[in-house]
Amino acid sequence: MVIERSFIECRLIFTASVNFYIESLQRYNQGAVHPDSNPSDTAHRHYPTIIMLESYTRFRDISVSERLLNTVFLLTVGLGYLVALSNLYYTHQGRDGIAGLSIADVTINYHGSNDQTRLGSAINGIMEPNLKYKNDKDVILKWIQDGADEPDYDQKIAPILNRDCIKCHSRAINPSLPDLTDYAGVSEVAHSGGASYPRLIRVSHIHLFGIAFILFFIGKIFLLCDINVLVKRVAVVIPFAAMLLDVLSWFITKSIPSFAYVVVASGALMGISMGLQILLSIYQMWFYAKDKG
Repeated sequence: MVIERSFIECRLIFTASVNFYIESLQRYNQGAVHPDSNPSDTAHRHYPTIIMLESYTRFRDISVSERLLNTVFLLTVGLGYLVALSNLYYTHQGRDGIAGLSIADVTINYHGSNDQTRLGSAINGIMEPNLKYKNDKDVILKWIQDGADEPDYDQKIAPILNRDCIKCHSRAINPSLPDLTDYAGVSEVAHSGGASYPRLIRVSHIHLFGIAFILFFIGKIFLLCDINVLVKRVAVVIPFAAMLLDVLSWFITKSIPSFAYVVVASGALMGISMGLQILLSIYQMWFYAKDKG
């Protein structure tokens, strides 16, 4: 009897719950069910429309540990980019014989110059302090003027470069710099004509792979910003487009020297867009999120 009574009580509770649920659905119906309608006739039933709202993670939703991780990553990348700009400046400035980085330096690097070679410009500029003896500069410049042939290179030039230059200008150490470990590499910069196509291809694939990963992770963090979605979509694409244009303009400048302006403009656009993503992300992580409560 006790078991039977418990079973009846459970059935009554279940029936009451079902009736309550049906009544709740009817209250949310747009139109009431007619009292004379057939309950099995579902064509006259109105069921509530459940709208699922999409929700996305924003900076206000992540933990303090995630914010710290994102912040130190962005700050480290930003510092690394500033160091890269410094390296860019000291690597390319002075190629035209004038201190400082200019459009002429960029043109000489990619297109070359009829009256100056990359090695001659570097010896007259940024590389001169690296020479142990001052008269070595005259030896190298005279070798360039005499045609930069291989016999004189082995006898006069190689000992100087091996002593003072290959600690940086080696393909194994820094593939983005001219290789001065053998005559083939030195010949590329000792004759007019700018960067060779093999060198441009080598530097391009390193540039594209490396910077693409950096931009991807910066963009993933930037997507957590609470801003207009169209602005956000454009913002994450700009640095990638600028990078591709920058690399493409290297090859075009090889043939069309005036494209050196595009090299500078596209590089600046990539840097500015990446910097704004970093700054806005850090601001919203630590300040804007708090204001939004």
